[in-house]
Order: sequence, then C-alpha cells, then structure tokens
Amino acid sequence: MATIDVDAPVDTRAARTVGRAPRREERDARRKLTSRGATLAAVIIAIFWTIPTFGLFVTSFRPGADSNTTGWWTVFVNPAFTLQNYFDALTSGGTALTLGESFLNSLAIAIPATLIPISIAALAAYAFAWIPFKGRGVLFVFVFALQIVPIQMALVPLLSLFSRGLTIAGVGIFPGFSLRDVDHSFATVWIAHAIFAMPLAIFLLHNFIAEIPNELIEAARVDGAGHGQIFFRMIIPLAMPAIASFAIFQFLWVWNDLLVATIFAPSASLPLTQTLNSLSGTWGDRWYLQSAGTFISIVVPLLVFFALQRFFVRGLLAGATKG
Repeated sequence: MATIDVDAPVDTRAARTVGRAPRREERDARRKLTSRGATLAAVIIAIFWTIPTFGLFVTSFRPGADSNTTGWWTVFVNPAFTLQNYFDALTSGGTALTLGESFLNSLAIAIPATLIPISIAALAAYAFAWIPFKGRGVLFVFVFALQIVPIQMALVPLLSLFSRGLTIAGVGIFPGFSLRDVDHSFATVWIAHAIFAMPLAIFLLHNFIAEIPNELIEAARVDGAGHGQIFFRMIIPLAMPAIASFAIFQFLWVWNDLLVATIFAPSASLPLTQTLNSLSGTWGDRWYLQSAGTFISIVVPLLVFFALQRFFVRGLLAGATKG
C-alpha cells in the first residue's frame, strides 16, 4: 500500500508555475486577439463612420439659411442653432398626416407589435422546452425553418386574407368579427409583424428557457406548482435577458419598417417612415428639415436600446449556445 510523506518538501516553484499557467494563457490569448494597431484602426473607422451622422445632427439644429449657404463644419467658427427645424418638421404634413401624428402612429404600431409576438413566443418556447408531447422535435424544426420564407412571398397572401375579412366567427371566437371592421386601426399591421417575428422569437426564447436547470423545474413541481405558476413565477423572470434582447431587435425592426406598414396600414395609421418618405419630395431643397425628421425618428430606438442594453449581450449569448 502506497503512503504519502506529508513532511516531504514541496516544489513551490512548480506549484507557482502550474497556478500561473492559466493566467499566462489568458494573457497570450488577449495579446493575440487585441493589438494597438487593431485598436487604432477601429477608432479611426469609428470616427470616419460617425462624421456624416454628426454632420447631419448639426445640420438639424442650424438655421435654414446657414445650411443652404455654408457647410455644417462652419458651426465651429460661427455657431448658430435653432429648434425651429424640429418644430417645422413635426408640423409638416405628408400625404395624409403630419410628422408628429405619424410619430404617435409608429409608437402605436411598434409597442404592440413587439409585445404580442413575445407573449405568444414565450408560451410556445416553454412548451417546446418543458412540456413533452409527440412530434415536439419535428414541430420545433418546422417553426424554426419558417425563418427562411421571404417576407415578400407572404405579403400578397396576407393582404388577400385581410381584404376578404379574416372572419374569426369560424373558430368560435368573437362571432361576426371581421378585420374589415377595423380597417382604420392598426390590427392588420400588428398581426403581420407578429407572424413574421414568431419563428425567430420562439427559437431564441426556447434556447434560453431550455438551459434553465431541470432541478428548479422539478423542485417547483414537487411543491405542487403547475405549468402556469412555473411559467409566470420562474420562467419569465429567469428568461428576462432573452426577452429583452429580442424586444430590442423586434422594436427596431418594426420602428424602421417601411414595407409592411405601407402595404397593411391604412392612410390614417401610416408610421413615421412612410411620412418621412412622402415628405422627402415635399420639402425639396429644405433638406435641413429632413435632417431634423431623421433624428426625430431615431430618438426612440436609441432610448429603447440604452434602456435594455444590459440584457442584450446576455440574451444573445444564451440564444446562441444551445439549440
């Protein structure tokens, strides 16, 4: 039987070498992945990339006469700023709406079109992850494969469906209700955006929810919790990083959308992108108003991104590590 001599001298140098090895590997990896040259190049690219946007931002605050006669960089020599450009842009009318009215329409479209697919996709993702049923794997692959269907292919069938009414009485919900009764609302745009967002939402949320330790779910079931309690009290709080990261994507997609809103939204519900597009010809050479309108359109996405950015990376990594 082998014995261990506890009084034997310990090679401290070797121990220090072993303990130092991971740190040395980390430093080597960091040195290979980063360098001063790459950092300097990234900074230069970022500066050149930002200069046009900064010039557009400065132009949005300059008086129209100055913008038409001098370049935006002259503001450093002769500074002159005004908020009149933003007032004129918000009160300018397009084909049917002012920019301010279409701004409110964009909020009315983007917020429900973000919450609706997330709510449905979270339930579906939980079912795919923790409720065993026959054909679960095949159905999940089918849902994920729907992402390869181009949106343009679904626009005409959806438009035909909406134009015919999509009567829900056939399934026993709200008898007699038809989307033709709400042609001046946002219902068709909400439904279209929710349909297009569902496959990716289910995929990302499923990958996050499936990583939740099985012990937590089993402990909740032992305590008598049903699927509803597990979903609302455990899954939703734990999956908040993935939900927030997809909410950023979906909100930005819907807010910047022009195609879906142009096809499905009635004239009284057109979003900001459509009104800006129609005003680009009306404003003519008053392009300083277009600069102001552009920054009106990006202020809300910036606020949403900065408010949820702490969840962004965590949600993306969780959705990309398992599937």
